[in-house]
Amino acid sequence: MTTTMSNLPNDLVEEIVSRVPLKSMRNVRLTCKKWNALFKSRSFTKMHIGKEEEAAKELGETRMIVMMDYNVYLMGIIVNENPSIESLGQLTCLNDSEQVKISQVFHCEGLLLCILKVDNTKIVVWNPYLGQTRWIQTGKHYHASGWVTLDVYNYALGYENNSENHSLKILRFTNDFRYHFPENVALWYEIYDFDTDLWTTLDVSPHWRIISNCGLSLKGNTYWGAVELNASAHHIICFDFTIGRFGPLLPLPFKAWRSDFAPLSSVREEKIAALFQAREKVEIWITTKIDAKNVSWSKFVTLFIPYLDQNLSYKSFFIDEEKKVVVVFDNERKVRHNTIFIIGEAGCLKKLELGEPVDKNCWPLVCSYVPSIVQIKQHNGGQKKKQSD
Repeated sequence: MTTTMSNLPNDLVEEIVSRVPLKSMRNVRLTCKKWNALFKSRSFTKMHIGKEEEAAKELGETRMIVMMDYNVYLMGIIVNENPSIESLGQLTCLNDSEQVKISQVFHCEGLLLCILKVDNTKIVVWNPYLGQTRWIQTGKHYHASGWVTLDVYNYALGYENNSENHSLKILRFTNDFRYHFPENVALWYEIYDFDTDLWTTLDVSPHWRIISNCGLSLKGNTYWGAVELNASAHHIICFDFTIGRFGPLLPLPFKAWRSDFAPLSSVREEKIAALFQAREKVEIWITTKIDAKNVSWSKFVTLFIPYLDQNLSYKSFFIDEEKKVVVVFDNERKVRHNTIFIIGEAGCLKKLELGEPVDKNCWPLVCSYVPSIVQIKQHNGGQKKKQSD
């Protein structure tokens, strides 16, 4: 009698399928219902993620989520004597027949909050590892200056830290300071709770404005670059999802204009890295302590980089602490290519080209990625309510 996969013992099937690399996982899941069901088992997914992490560690590979041309990709970057990058595939929702275009992506411990390119009536939270999505309806907001447009919205995905299940929440607000003077700004903030399926309007009267194009999630909270109104000194600020409030302005270890200060980056999902450039001099600092109300910094490295465009506000980066290397994702407008600079203390180790973007205004966005086994709770409808005092 011929032995086939269908009549092998379950534990042997699990061992075999657990060795499938991430880039081939979707094809395996679509092969048969039995194999797809494996990825709904918590014990199996833990084993599979463990094997993936071991394999990446052996290769010295860092797994990244990269958004280019309104699509989201999983990439592996190896930083050694001969740095290289490999596309592990475009991320596609298993249950969605039509792939949507994404204008922004926000990462929180393996979950992605995706903002659609042409539709501001809904957003989607996505666990690409489990293939789960949850679509959430949003509303339009009107004020004296007209409808709030897509690019005015700011988002963050986080969770409460006082529960074992990490109740997910989404913060959504207008960043209208870019278009109007402070006295004419229509400020508006709301939060969505996955458990109650409700949007709640928040009462926020800021004496600051957020300047980052994208926030950074760390341990359930989100951090942005911010500046006090009528002041030039830059800070960071945290939204604490547990209490549903912004914390105080926290100091940066340098003074920078917006174009000199890149978006924040996470270090092993434990610390925050900040990159500052003054002409050819680049400083990278890492937090030694960080929470919603306190921060302390330590200088990681100082580099001299004459070839890096000084407009950092749209760039993404990450660091390799052990090798003292910074990896910067850029959109080189002169040569019209998405580019990766891998930079060490001795200068540029390598320049890697990701190809010419279809849309020159779509800058590559990168964030670290570790697969998550968190189940996305499905909703009951989505409503609006005012926050009670």
